[in-house]
Amino acid sequence: MQRWRGLEDIPEDWGRSVVTIGSYDGVHRGHQLIIKHAVDRARELGVPAVVVTFDPHPSEVVRPGSHPPLLAPHHRRAELMAGLGVDAVLILPFTKEFSKLSAADFVVKVLVDRLRAKAVVEGPNFRFGHKAAGNVDFLTEQGKVYDFEVEVVDLYVTGEAGGGEPFSSTLTRRLVADGDVAGAAEILGRPHRVEGVVVRGAQRGRELGFPTANVETLPHTAIPADGVYAGLLHAQGEAMPAAISVGTNPQFEGTERTVEAYAIDRVGLDLYGLHVAVDFAAFVRGQAKFETLDALLAQMADDVDRCRAIIAARDRRG
Repeated sequence: MQRWRGLEDIPEDWGRSVVTIGSYDGVHRGHQLIIKHAVDRARELGVPAVVVTFDPHPSEVVRPGSHPPLLAPHHRRAELMAGLGVDAVLILPFTKEFSKLSAADFVVKVLVDRLRAKAVVEGPNFRFGHKAAGNVDFLTEQGKVYDFEVEVVDLYVTGEAGGGEPFSSTLTRRLVADGDVAGAAEILGRPHRVEGVVVRGAQRGRELGFPTANVETLPHTAIPADGVYAGLLHAQGEAMPAAISVGTNPQFEGTERTVEAYAIDRVGLDLYGLHVAVDFAAFVRGQAKFETLDALLAQMADDVDRCRAIIAARDRRG
């Protein structure tokens, strides 16, 4: 899959394509419906499927300080999109100048001149251009002028997550923030993941017999509520069952919020300096402070047993 950053990265001889535009944070099951439809349409027309997205999130430029917690960094979104059959991802740098681009100019400069859109696939509430003035009706009219089709796909899926609310990135972020990683996984179609480099912490886990990978998460990452979770630690091409701790470590008067993963039944792992990923499969318990160190150690051992059992049961279910 090709990855372009900015219009200038698009090959000069790029032919016609099917395009879909959006932040697509999380590439959740609703997003997947739109992207799969775009890929299927591209295959029917014999042209590539292109996803257009933005960096940073538009809200950070339009309303500084309002950047939402991110469910997936751009490289992860690209991996997920590639798995859906997307041929190219265009990341447009979202600047103040770009935010002033009118909907009509966006159509010409992005869809017509550079991507040569043959079809554009969007959700019903898609908005674009300066002050979000463009919508699917405007896009459809522009398509008649510039010879591209517009297809609208209903992305609203519902389930148990969020009490039956339509699936969305906003709902997913809320569930993650609440520690409901099972609900988030229902929307995403996979466990919520955080990534980062393993850094040296206080090394108390090592001293207590539970050495953890202290993950320095990427900026704006959506991190689950404080507590203990069962999940997987992805490192060096391996997915290892893990007990994951999120929080400030109140037992030792900690103040900095961290994500730490203990690879269950693994000895001698040295992950310092490596980029790793942590998948959150299930909430186990909330953060707590214990009366004694022995009580903490007993609870940690119980946490590991519960996490081991949860992941084993998950593996049996496939």
